[in-house]
Amino acid sequence: MSLLTNKQSKKIWDSVLGKLELRIPRPSFNTWLKETKGVSFDSDLFFVSVPDAFTASYLEERMLGILENEISDILKKEVKLNFIVDGQKHNPKENTPIEESVPLNPTPVVSVKKDSGLNPKYTFKNFIVGDSNELAYKGAQAVSQKIGVAFNPLLLYSGVGLGKTHLLHAIGNSAQKRGHNCFYTTCEEFTNKYISAIQNGSTETFRDFYRSVDILLLDDIQFLIGKEQTQEGFFHTFNSLYMKNSQIVIASDRPISSLKVLEPRIVSRFSGGLVADIQVPKLETRIAILKSKARNTDYTIPNEVIEYIANNIKSNIRELEGSLNRILAWFQFKDEDISLDSVKLILKDPISSISPQIISDIDVVSAVSKHFGVSQDQLRSKSRQKMTVLSRQVAMYLLREETDLSLSAIGKLLGGRDHSTVLHGHEKVSILLENDINFKSTLLSIKDSLSIEN
Repeated sequence: MSLLTNKQSKKIWDSVLGKLELRIPRPSFNTWLKETKGVSFDSDLFFVSVPDAFTASYLEERMLGILENEISDILKKEVKLNFIVDGQKHNPKENTPIEESVPLNPTPVVSVKKDSGLNPKYTFKNFIVGDSNELAYKGAQAVSQKIGVAFNPLLLYSGVGLGKTHLLHAIGNSAQKRGHNCFYTTCEEFTNKYISAIQNGSTETFRDFYRSVDILLLDDIQFLIGKEQTQEGFFHTFNSLYMKNSQIVIASDRPISSLKVLEPRIVSRFSGGLVADIQVPKLETRIAILKSKARNTDYTIPNEVIEYIANNIKSNIRELEGSLNRILAWFQFKDEDISLDSVKLILKDPISSISPQIISDIDVVSAVSKHFGVSQDQLRSKSRQKMTVLSRQVAMYLLREETDLSLSAIGKLLGGRDHSTVLHGHEKVSILLENDINFKSTLLSIKDSLSIEN
């Protein structure tokens, strides 16, 4: 294979990252792979830029085999990787082959980051808004414009790959443009830095660093579960920022009710601000996301291809993007137009492995009604009878968990209730599931009637 241009190499490596992002835990991906870039390729040697020597050392020791297998699979030949520390001289001309690798002299020095930790590519402008994420988006925008005033703290929660991290970075990037001191980090990184500070006797430096920001953007708060000492450090940091009207934005993969294993005083602070969830995007939103990504490529992607991907990849945005990257990588080497028939073959395995189960809202309401002996009209009524309220909340929970309906759509289906009522009902059932074995059996029975896998 002839030497690829820098642009082509970048696209190939982005395809590798798109596939690995679905397989590797997000904290690990963000730490070691997120900032890597494809640089060039010739013969059997592919050059990848990494931010520092420590990252290069880690990837060579721990992930080299996985990475070389993925790039070899895409390029259809055995390929070796060479890591180049960002900033070192490496500017091959696009038509000149690379003859030797750049030597690495790793110096594994880890310290508290001095930069913002923000990724500039995540902005409000390129965030696709739909019914599934509108509340989270508007809350994030309000926070970025009114630091410490609008909603403090702001807690965003959703499953994997639905846009929480995108919004955290968008808040930071927007506020930073107006001169605010912002810092993004994961709870895993926060914990590691805190432990290191204790071991090194530098807790004062650690404290001053995190408490000096205007906005603290903390991802994956659930990582604090079971880490009592770190929770203590976080609580005092939280209080310090809150008391001086600094903004705190937190992301979690679960609702507040499921975070109660954290210290109650921490969870109670979350409840004082805005809690907004992000749901699985509906079909229209998935199409809009794919079209937005497609506009940034050099390929013309037919609408029928976009619609095919959107109809078959439903679980999260990350899988949508990964599928699109796979298609683009394929056609780049085939040098042919993108067709629906070819796309079906390319995505055959990923789609079959997902095999989503479709449960209709009608099925859910009917199953709940039959189980509790409460009519569907009663579920939709204003009745506050104990059994009616419980069955209505169970319906809310299952509709939220097992269908693509938005909170507002669920509320409308169950008698014209607002999204906050639905969210409250969902949380009530979540708490019951954790604390009541008999109730868990009840829900399993309803799921069995719907043939939902547990």
